[in-house]
Amino acid sequence: DYGKEVIEILLKEMSDGPGDIAIFVAGYPKEMNAFIESNPGLKSRFSQYFMFDDYLPDELYDIGLSIADRLKLQIDDEAKKTLKLELTDAFRNRDKNFGNARFVEGVVNKSKMLMALRLMNVPDQKALSKEQLSTISKEDIVKVFADSKRKQLKLEINESELKEALEELHELIGMQNVKTEIDELVRLIRYYNDIGKDVLNKFSLHTIFTGNPGTGKTTVARILGKVFKALGILERGHTVETDREGLIAGYVGQTAIKTAGKIDEAMGGVLFIDEAYALTEGKGSQYDFGAEAISTILKRMEDNRGKFLVFVAGYPDNMNEFLTANPGLSSRFDKKMHFEDYTAEEMMQIADSILKREDLHMQEDAKKHVENYFADLYKNRDKFFGNARTVRQTIGEAVKNQNLRMANIPAAQRNTQDIHTIILEDVAEFVYQGNTLRRQLGFRLGGNS
Repeated sequence: DYGKEVIEILLKEMSDGPGDIAIFVAGYPKEMNAFIESNPGLKSRFSQYFMFDDYLPDELYDIGLSIADRLKLQIDDEAKKTLKLELTDAFRNRDKNFGNARFVEGVVNKSKMLMALRLMNVPDQKALSKEQLSTISKEDIVKVFADSKRKQLKLEINESELKEALEELHELIGMQNVKTEIDELVRLIRYYNDIGKDVLNKFSLHTIFTGNPGTGKTTVARILGKVFKALGILERGHTVETDREGLIAGYVGQTAIKTAGKIDEAMGGVLFIDEAYALTEGKGSQYDFGAEAISTILKRMEDNRGKFLVFVAGYPDNMNEFLTANPGLSSRFDKKMHFEDYTAEEMMQIADSILKREDLHMQEDAKKHVENYFADLYKNRDKFFGNARTVRQTIGEAVKNQNLRMANIPAAQRNTQDIHTIILEDVAEFVYQGNTLRRQLGFRLGGNS
C-alpha cells in the first residue's frame, strides 16, 4: 500500500519537520473525508478546512463572459440569453463531476470552434467584418449544448418485471387502500406514456408513508421501487434504507457529506428514510444537524430531479411535524400513503402464512386462543401497536415453545403429526395484560414472566 506509506511520510514531516513547508490537500468532499479518516493522525494535523461550493448559474455566466473577453470574442445578445439558460440547466443537473469554471471554458472554446466552422461556409468570406469574425451567435451556443446535453432516460415498460412486482404487492395481506392507490398510479403512468407526457414533471413521485410500526411501509417501499423500475421511471429500482443515524454526523459540516453519500447510493432508485420525523429533533439548537440533512436532501431532490425518489415514513402525527420543519418539504412530497393497522383477522392470516412457511399448523383450540389474543390487542391498540411485527414475534415465540416441547420428548416417541403441530400449551402464555406489558408489545416472552 504505497499510498499509506506516502501518508506516513507526510505525517512525519508535519509533526517533526523544520516547519518550512505548508501542505495543502484537495479533492471531492466525500473522498477527502475518507482520506482524512484513513489515518488517526491526519485530522489533527490539518487545522484549516475550506469548502469550495459549486459556482451558481450567474457566476458561471460571468465566468463565461470573462473567458470570451480574454479570447477577444464577442457574444451577441441572443447568444447570451441562451448561454445563461443552458448554464442554469447544467447547474441544476450537475453531479459530483461537474466541471464548474472548467466546464464553462469548454463551452466557450467549443463555441469558438463552431463559430469558425459556420463562417467557413459563408460564400463571401472576404466581406465579413472583424466583428462578425469574432462574434459567437445563438446558433453556436445551441449546437454546443445539443452535443453535450444529457440524454433524458427513456426506458420501455418491462411487462414481466411489472407483473412480478404487482403480484408481490397483491400477495401482501391487508393494506387494500395502498394497493388500490398503487394500481391507479400504474394506470396513470401507462396513460401518460401512451400520450407522450413527461411523467416526472406531471406530478411528484416522492412519497410520504404514514402508519404505525409493522404495517408494511418498508416492504411496500421496496416493491414500489421495483414497480417504478419496471415502468421505466427509475434506472435501477433498488431501495437504500436509512434513518436519522444513517444521515447525521457528529460535527458541523459532515452531516451534509454523510447525507449526500446516502443519496449517491440511492441514485437510480429509492432513498427510504424511516422515522423521518427524528430529523427534526434538536430543531432550533446550536447544532441542528437534522436541518442540515433535510436541506441537503431538498437540494438534491431539486438538482437531481427524476434521478432518484425519496420515501419518508413514520407515525401520522409525527410526520405532520416533519413536514412543517422546512417550508420546502410539503411542496416536494405531494403523494401520501396511509397504512392502516391490521385487523385481528388480518393478523391471523399473517400468522397462518408464517406457520405455513415453517411447515406448521395450529390445533383448533390453540388457534382460537391466538385469535382471541390478537382481538384483544387490536381492540386496545394505541400508536405503539406492533401490527405484523407483533404477529412475527408472537408466532416466533410459539414456534420456539413447540420446538422445546418436542425436544423434551424422546425421539422414538415423536410422530410426524406432532412435529408439525402447535397445541394450546405452546401459545397459552399469550394473554392480553393491558398497558402493564406495553413495553413487551402486549405479550409475555416467557411462561413465567
